[in-house]
Amino acid sequence: MEHRVDHQAAHAAHFHHGSGGPLKLSAFATLHCLLGCVIGEVIGLAIGVTFGLGVWPTIILATTLAYISGMTLGLVPVMKSRKIGMMAALKIIWIGEVISIGVMEIVMNWVDYSMGGMTAPSIFSWMFWRAFFVAVPAGFIAAWPVNYWLLSRNLKNGHG
Repeated sequence: MEHRVDHQAAHAAHFHHGSGGPLKLSAFATLHCLLGCVIGEVIGLAIGVTFGLGVWPTIILATTLAYISGMTLGLVPVMKSRKIGMMAALKIIWIGEVISIGVMEIVMNWVDYSMGGMTAPSIFSWMFWRAFFVAVPAGFIAAWPVNYWLLSRNLKNGHG
C-alpha cells in the first residue's frame, strides 16, 4: 500500500509540474498527437479522393495511416528519452495513443465527411481543403479534454 501511495504522489508531482501546468501539458500532448494524425489523415484522404475510393475505404485508409503516423510520432520521443526499444516504448504509450487518436479520427472523419471533403472532385478542390481545415481543429478540440483525463490518470505519456 505504501508503494502505491508513493507512486501516486510521484505521478501527481509529474503531472502538475512544469510551466503552465496540466492544461498546457495536455494541450502540448494533444498537438503532438494531432500532428501525427494529420500526416496520415491527409495522405489517406488524398489517396482516397485522387483514386475515387468510396467514403468507407477512404475512412479506413485515412484512419489506418493516421494510426501508423501517430503511433510512430508517439514512439520515437519515448524511445529516445528513455533509451528503450520500440516494444518497450509501445507498452508505455499504446493505450493513451489508441484512445487519443481514436477520438481525433472519429471527429475528423465525421467533419470531413459532413462537409463533403471525402467526395470532393480532387485534392485541388476548395471542398477538400475546407473540410480538412475545419476537421483538424475539431479533432484537437475533441481530444484535448480526453488527453487531459488520460494524463491525469497516467494513461498517456507526455512524450519525453
